[in-house]
Amino acid sequence: MISTIGKNVRISIWGGSHEPAIGVDITGIPVGTEIDMDKLTAFLRRRAPGNSIFATRRKEPDIPLPLTGLEPCSIHRSDAVQSDTVSNGDPSGKRMIVTDNTISLEIRNTDTRSADYRALRTVPRPGHADYTARLRYGDSLNMAGGGPFSARMTAPLCIAGGIAMQILERQGITIGGHIYSVADARDEPFDPTAVNADLLNDLKTKDMAVISRSAKLEMQKRIWLAMEDRDSVGGVVEVCGLNIPAGIGGAMYDGLESTLAPLFFGIPAVKGVEFGAGFAATLLRGSQNNDAFYYEGDTVKTRTNNHGGILGGITTGMPLIARLAFKPTPSIAKEQASVDLYRKENTTLRVKGRHDPCVVMRAVPIAEAAMALGLLDCIMEVKR
Repeated sequence: MISTIGKNVRISIWGGSHEPAIGVDITGIPVGTEIDMDKLTAFLRRRAPGNSIFATRRKEPDIPLPLTGLEPCSIHRSDAVQSDTVSNGDPSGKRMIVTDNTISLEIRNTDTRSADYRALRTVPRPGHADYTARLRYGDSLNMAGGGPFSARMTAPLCIAGGIAMQILERQGITIGGHIYSVADARDEPFDPTAVNADLLNDLKTKDMAVISRSAKLEMQKRIWLAMEDRDSVGGVVEVCGLNIPAGIGGAMYDGLESTLAPLFFGIPAVKGVEFGAGFAATLLRGSQNNDAFYYEGDTVKTRTNNHGGILGGITTGMPLIARLAFKPTPSIAKEQASVDLYRKENTTLRVKGRHDPCVVMRAVPIAEAAMALGLLDCIMEVKR
């Protein structure tokens, strides 16, 4: 199965959780763009499973492997004097050059246990896509590990988003995020007008992307309690983009919010998205929600940032802030009521396998990747 999105930067994600490999085709990255593969691998490592006691026990190295449209920089040494996007060559292959309008990369699945999912072919997991996928695609689709609906498919999303982040970083744009909440335990929110790149970059180095240590301990407690009860919890990720030029986006369906929303909702388990003050704006009057303009030198800014960096679908130059709500992981060991689709009778099940007790623990880089892709897509529209 292939899932495709994007206008100027178009990505097609393919494979399945327990297929031999998963991957992504990316169309629209300018030929000559340099990709730092070590940096991309490090970004994927933040999302990879098996690196925390609060994550699935499945262990995958998640090494991105170029398939087509990429060559080592050393092959293009003569181009280096012509373009500042090309290095003087890297014979190790750690730096690659885009050589075609479409590039492809894959990640090989190395730690699958499909036997854990045999019973689910006829007994769907409550809260999961097992039942609806069967209705839409029939019973031939490989749903082991969640198949194409699995959070495993966010790894190729992070390949594309990680490349987009490298391109944006060269333009001075920083994207970062943190775990805003787990259940009812909440971290300090980003300051909507004063969040800085140092904080965003520091969060990327932490084993758990949280600003407040006390909040981190409370979040871990909520996850532990759910694990002891063979259950799961949900949470919210807050993601931010800094130094984004004003004037990016467009009206209605060309707007940045309209571009970002489907990328965010394509992340498994996301059930809600808000920008700026979001739903809290419904509690304010217009005089409170409106962000007053002022000049700082020759630059127009706003005193507050309830609009989250976007007005009318177009960036204002203020920090771009979004929050993504993730539901509790539906695959839990606690006994649940379901149905047997073969016998056509009610039944119960206990889900086997290795699953995250709280998906937000690994979701921060995924949200960053999605924001980077949407933002790059809109920026390239302006440059056309």
